[in-house]
Amino acid sequence: MLVFTMRRPLPRWTRHFPSWFEPFQSQFPHKAQRRLAPLYVQGLCSMARRKSMTPMAQWIAPGSEDQFQHFITDSPWSTATLEPLFLQRANALLGGQDAVLIIDDTCLTKFGTKSVGVTKQYSGQVGGLTQCQCLISLTLAQHNFPIPVSLRLFLPRDWTGDLQRMRAAGVPEEHQQMLSKWAVALEELDRLRPQLNFGLVLADAGYGATAAFRQGLSERHLQWSVGIHSTQKVYPADVQLLLSVQPVHGRHSKYPTPSRPRQTVRETLADAVWHQVVWRQGTKAPLSGRFAAQYVCLADGTEYRQGQHLPGQVAWIIGEERRGGERKYYACNLPPETSLEHLVEVTKRRWACELTHRELKQEVGLDHFEGRSWRGLHHHALLCMLALLFLQWLRLSQPDDLRGDSVPAIREELAGALLPVRCMICCSCTGLFSGP
Repeated sequence: MLVFTMRRPLPRWTRHFPSWFEPFQSQFPHKAQRRLAPLYVQGLCSMARRKSMTPMAQWIAPGSEDQFQHFITDSPWSTATLEPLFLQRANALLGGQDAVLIIDDTCLTKFGTKSVGVTKQYSGQVGGLTQCQCLISLTLAQHNFPIPVSLRLFLPRDWTGDLQRMRAAGVPEEHQQMLSKWAVALEELDRLRPQLNFGLVLADAGYGATAAFRQGLSERHLQWSVGIHSTQKVYPADVQLLLSVQPVHGRHSKYPTPSRPRQTVRETLADAVWHQVVWRQGTKAPLSGRFAAQYVCLADGTEYRQGQHLPGQVAWIIGEERRGGERKYYACNLPPETSLEHLVEVTKRRWACELTHRELKQEVGLDHFEGRSWRGLHHHALLCMLALLFLQWLRLSQPDDLRGDSVPAIREELAGALLPVRCMICCSCTGLFSGP
């Protein structure tokens, strides 16, 4: 049964989107691409519950399903032409020395074997192993305002070891080598860093537990705070290296000997004084926890015995006691005079990437893409980031008396006026409409 409604006026945001998007639109080389790109982004911002190509086309541009498909999966436009302007806009909105760049990854559940990068791997979303794609993400954030600035697919070993499979999925030659997640993250950091302004790099233990990753950040003269495992070994900050003495029997030791024994992070902070610290003002009550910190020398230097390392970088180690007694640990290379409150406040800003991953999926449909190719996935990912940047810009600038104080609220406020002229009654449960 068809229900006809009166056509509503154009939603307020359509007065801002054309001028906001026009610089991006002009980067597309062909007329058809310049027509479809803004429609696709508007579809991502729409109230369609499913943001795959067919439902979006039915919502925003009925009859364009095949054109959307070609534009995303087959059309050879380069994301590199849009990225400089995208990063410039993101940096202007949220960049600064008080900003942080958060390195993490997010997984898209996928079944089958032909979608690029799909394999059985750990997904934080499901809390275990599952068939999925894993995207390395970099997020620029100022406190409660995050913007994703990079999403790059991680290729596991069973993909990089199969050249025919990668070619079938259209993986570019420069991305066909096997790299660990932390190495991919450093590559993306090097690529984006000249165009972004931030004061600190944050990451969870999936990256921070690797000494080479921490050292890579320090070699780039970056300040960082990262998750580590409780078993990470550390020395006291005043440890010294002692030259070996001529032994009675045998040869000189090849390496010096640390003057102080090493301990795990858990052991080092076990007897520390733990303080209650408020790390963020929540909407209902302040967010706080018990924390302890100590300035140490990480045991991440040269390996001098099997599994044992000499002193390496000096850094803070931070312990967090959560509800139920669970403890988490972090390392941070801020100066030794840094207060505990500041260490905790900047370290806990990492939660912003979890917020942006949720918004990417729930608000603009990052995980709704149904294509299989490298090109299609990265086209969709970039346009999702553009859509989220636009929504965040509206949230911060509040044109036309918009009142939304979150990305979901802004999207609902904008798209609420974008109702179809007619719809199927049964579609009210699926969010799929026949379009205006």
